[in-house]
Amino acid sequence: MTWWQIRKRDQDVERELQSDLELEEEEQREHGVPPEEARYAALRSFGNPTLISEQTRAVWSWNGLESLLRDLRISLRTLFRSPGFSIIAILVMALCIGASTSLFTVVRAVLLKPLPFRDPDRLVMIYEHFRDPSMNAQQFNYNAVAPADYYDWRAHNHGFEDMAAWRWWQFTLTGERGELPELLSARGGSWNLFPLLGVNAVIGRTFSESEDRPDGNSVMLTWNLFERRFGGNPSIVGRQIHLDGKPYTVIGVLPEWFTYPDAKVQVWVPYASGLPPEILQHHDFHFSRVVARLKPDVSLANALSRVEAAQYRLHLQNLHAPVAEDVASRTLVQDLAQDVKKPLIILLCAVTCMLLIGCLNVANLMVARSASRQKEIAVRSALGARKMTLIREQLAESLLVTIAGGIAGVGLSLSATKWLVATWRDLPSTRSVHADGVVLAFACALFISAALLAGLLPAISLTGKEGMAALQASSRSTAGSQARTALRKTLLTVEIATTVVLLIAAGLLLKSFWRLRTTDVGCATDNMLTMGYSPSANKYDRPEKVNAFNETLLEQVRAMPGVRAAALGSIVPGAGAGGDDSFRIPEHPPTAPGTALPNALSRRADPGYFSTLQIPLLKGRFFTSEDRAGNPRTIVISQQLAQQYFLGEDPLGKHLHVPARGDADYEIVGVVADTLYQVGQPGRAMMYFPVLNGEIEEGLTLAVRTASDPLSFSVPIQKKMAELDPELPLSDVLTLQQVIERSLGNVGLSASLVVGFAALSLILASVGLYGVLSYLTTQRTAEIGVRMALGAQREEVLRLMLGDGLRPALYGLTLGLAASVGAVRLVQSMLYGTRPLDPAIFAAVAATLLVVAMFACLVPAWRASRIDPMQALRTE
Repeated sequence: MTWWQIRKRDQDVERELQSDLELEEEEQREHGVPPEEARYAALRSFGNPTLISEQTRAVWSWNGLESLLRDLRISLRTLFRSPGFSIIAILVMALCIGASTSLFTVVRAVLLKPLPFRDPDRLVMIYEHFRDPSMNAQQFNYNAVAPADYYDWRAHNHGFEDMAAWRWWQFTLTGERGELPELLSARGGSWNLFPLLGVNAVIGRTFSESEDRPDGNSVMLTWNLFERRFGGNPSIVGRQIHLDGKPYTVIGVLPEWFTYPDAKVQVWVPYASGLPPEILQHHDFHFSRVVARLKPDVSLANALSRVEAAQYRLHLQNLHAPVAEDVASRTLVQDLAQDVKKPLIILLCAVTCMLLIGCLNVANLMVARSASRQKEIAVRSALGARKMTLIREQLAESLLVTIAGGIAGVGLSLSATKWLVATWRDLPSTRSVHADGVVLAFACALFISAALLAGLLPAISLTGKEGMAALQASSRSTAGSQARTALRKTLLTVEIATTVVLLIAAGLLLKSFWRLRTTDVGCATDNMLTMGYSPSANKYDRPEKVNAFNETLLEQVRAMPGVRAAALGSIVPGAGAGGDDSFRIPEHPPTAPGTALPNALSRRADPGYFSTLQIPLLKGRFFTSEDRAGNPRTIVISQQLAQQYFLGEDPLGKHLHVPARGDADYEIVGVVADTLYQVGQPGRAMMYFPVLNGEIEEGLTLAVRTASDPLSFSVPIQKKMAELDPELPLSDVLTLQQVIERSLGNVGLSASLVVGFAALSLILASVGLYGVLSYLTTQRTAEIGVRMALGAQREEVLRLMLGDGLRPALYGLTLGLAASVGAVRLVQSMLYGTRPLDPAIFAAVAATLLVVAMFACLVPAWRASRIDPMQALRTE
């Protein structure tokens, strides 16, 4: 039925009712009723025409839609009559719904959406797990897998369909036509990795089993490198590119959507390519990640138990090597999202709290508006309007507000989502983070839920039994309904309690982040420039060549004006763990069978490394130019290593035997102060090997201490390095403070967002408190006038109104502090150097809220105390 047919039908009903009423009126006159009373007698006999019309429409199928459209039209006119209220309510809903939708979009893509692989629910990651309590002190350890362990698992696997492995790698890509060299993030994957994941090359093919060997020279390009470096030309497949000076044949290009394990990866090579054959047979070199696919009819526990049995057998066969006793698993989604799951959940909880606060704020505003419409609603109810009709109109009003705010919020969420994806470092599955039908359905569900939450309580309050009293009492007695006032105060109390919980969580995260930012990593961080490089193994194939390049570079950099010191090392403090090695102490008794060898982080340093970074020498000496290849092996250890393994004895002159670095023993020549490998992580024992040993199995970092802004030296230093080796690419040109900030990951972003949500919630709560007291002042104008006419002083009125306003704030503060005791457990694992029940944070939040509440209440209370008693009494 079209709209004009509905209108014609309504007109027909109205004409028929009018005709029947006229007939009834004529019949009343025929019975002797005076003409001036016949109309009223006819109405009494006939009934309410409007009610009869509505009952007639209720029989027709389109009545529900028609009623809804009518309610929406009425609500729209009502909102237009109060533009200030409408704009504020819509803005609040837009902000809250937009933030919630944006966070849901990211959380769904990262944590909930299935990965784009074949049967992703059957894919799991398997790690080695050590039972040693010291290795699980911080959290359950998931240790990388040794190549020999992986091969043994796969050979004796019966519960999994297949297993594959991958490892980290990097290459220097050199051009053939004058292109600049480029340092590429790479991965080495076993030949069966892509078939196991269900991924095919879009151009060419994936690896074959025969190519997965130490001298394998096949390479696969990711779509990003294929488009960026090679212009998307398919002819690159079958041609050779040079990685670290060695020719590799391009055999395929991976799909554009394939960004596993992260989007930084540019090339894939076979797992065994470039590895010494003996490494593949070792059980104590842990650098691999193992992906397994469950058989359809086998449970994870059953399949994992068979791998555990194999791993424990390997442990017993290698009691003196760091071979774990157990294995541990987690799904592929959990593995990719392990670093972002907790922050995203906390942010989602924060925006949920803000949405609740926004809905309560709008509900409070609607309850306040209902005071001015109380008599209107009472009159309509007296004339026959049904309670459900009145409630429906109120809900339609809140629905219009949330729909308008929601549409604006969805548009806001699109921009917010793009910003969050671009800002969040190493966010997995970024290509799948976008708005789709599910996100829009979630937004629609938010519209409806917010409309019910914001409109239902005000609607029920407005149409309650006390509404009829408005027609029977004076303005003084009806100026404010006690029930409605109590409802507003209750809503405000819940709003403030939620705000307190959010403020305390934000305060704890902010204090933790500040502690991280100000942590002493054990070295100088001001005016320090760092840059990484990796000499090509083919070009620098002897220790003498490596040392010649490094010493020439240091000599030229140190001679630059403004450079106070320069040094080389494998890694600087705060930049990460790097590598670690097990060791034995020949002067100590052999390790008991079944006990793993001690382990420490391994570093390389040149003679000027410690003085450049201002790491104090505690005992012995630093490296000298004599500590190089061909001379006796020397080593410098950290204070923590000395205290752990040389307690009560002098470590100088003792030796460390490091199996991973050959059969020779290293003499300890110095002990230096401890440094942190990463801010927020407990310190670990470290051992430093001389850079002048000439090893090239890992990259180097140039550290330069300058007299002024260190970044101003980056280009001149890069030019000098290009003069020495035009094909040597640089990476991570950063100040040491930037290195430390980068190691913090997204801690600062998470803390900033939660603080932002908490600040917005505090503003909403203060606006709600201001609104409550403003309306209380308006409702009690006559009462205040009577009090002042009877002798009440202005100071007493001020205290009275402040008490009315601060009372819900105090109730909400008490409730929020109690709820925060349990809520802080959610953020406890993200705190550093901060207690979950930090009294300073709790006290600061309480003081902040009370100050804000005091200012929010002060203006309405002051206005109440300035009321003219005579003017107030005239309002009666």
